[in-house]
Amino acid sequence: MMNRKLRMGMVGGGTDAFIGAIHRLAALMDNQIELVCGCFSVNPEISKESGRQYFLPEDRVYETYQEMFEKETQLPEGERMDFVSIVTPNFVHFAPAMMALDNGFNVVLDKPITFTLDEALKLKDKIEETGLTFALTHTYSGYPAVKQAKQMIAEGRLGKIRKVFVEYPQGWLSSKVEDAGNAQASWRTDPKRSGKAGCMGDIGTHAHHLAEYIMGLKVTEICADLNVLVPNRLLDDDGAAFMRFENGAMGVLMATQIAAGEENAIRIRVYGEKGGIDWEQMEPNTLKVKWVDQPMQVLRVGTSMDTAVAAHNTRTPGGHPEGYLEAFANIYKNFALTVRAKANGEAPTPEMLDFPGVEDGIRGMQFIDTVVSAGYNDEVKWVKFGEEI
Repeated sequence: MMNRKLRMGMVGGGTDAFIGAIHRLAALMDNQIELVCGCFSVNPEISKESGRQYFLPEDRVYETYQEMFEKETQLPEGERMDFVSIVTPNFVHFAPAMMALDNGFNVVLDKPITFTLDEALKLKDKIEETGLTFALTHTYSGYPAVKQAKQMIAEGRLGKIRKVFVEYPQGWLSSKVEDAGNAQASWRTDPKRSGKAGCMGDIGTHAHHLAEYIMGLKVTEICADLNVLVPNRLLDDDGAAFMRFENGAMGVLMATQIAAGEENAIRIRVYGEKGGIDWEQMEPNTLKVKWVDQPMQVLRVGTSMDTAVAAHNTRTPGGHPEGYLEAFANIYKNFALTVRAKANGEAPTPEMLDFPGVEDGIRGMQFIDTVVSAGYNDEVKWVKFGEEI
């Protein structure tokens, strides 16, 4: 009977990294998880210093992730980690995830899932082979208001869905900061470390996932245009796509990292026959519901949202924003509850299972392949989802 915190190891996320601290804060928020070990950098000295700052025993701070998996498997069940959180750049996702699964460890992985679609498909096979639990941190699906919107659409309150507009404008790459020592920009704009897409791989995948998650529908075709607007940049920093969905609905997706002055202004509007919803991350506690035959409703997290899934993912009373960290934490919480339920021979509830997984990751890689294929094609044409020209 597992009646304790889950023990987490980490690959990446040293003191010199950005996203690792976010993952740690999110993982620890609900008192379900504790950090017990890690290989926090490819630089052994940074890994060791990070471990000291995280107050870990020296013998649980490793120089390589290979060493970590090997030595953790040798520890007694009551000491070794239960899962690993992998928070490295895109090109270092697949190998540690596969090795973790091969050694019996559950996995939380930052998005996009892998460097290529082929790697994602191999990872899916490994997850199915091992029966272990896998989560992908598509953060924006973790907001309570987003979950409220998804449930309202699933219940048919908006009628048949016809249209979606989803946008993600940022401005932090408006100049060529990758040449000025910005580490985050450096790897994200490098095809050897980021993959075949820049902006669309980094934030376009978030917009695509949010649309499919809320609508409960899959994209079937894409017509796209990708741009490199900062001279001499190696990957796209701006783009847009038209999308067709399996029920006939149409969508427009815009992602850009050169919208000077913008922060992380992701927004989604979905319209059905009876009404529509409007949500934006910069005002995360508010969900606007617009009706054909009655005044607009403004639903607020903690007060007027009426679904069990929104309540399950809400921590604070109304008026206390449920933000980015809390959305991240909802993925970790539901993942932890699922791992614990399975360990105890219990069936996880639908609320527990509500976190992105390997299929979401595969859809993300297919989106990247399709949008790049369509976006750099001189001929304007629709490309079937997951297909390359």
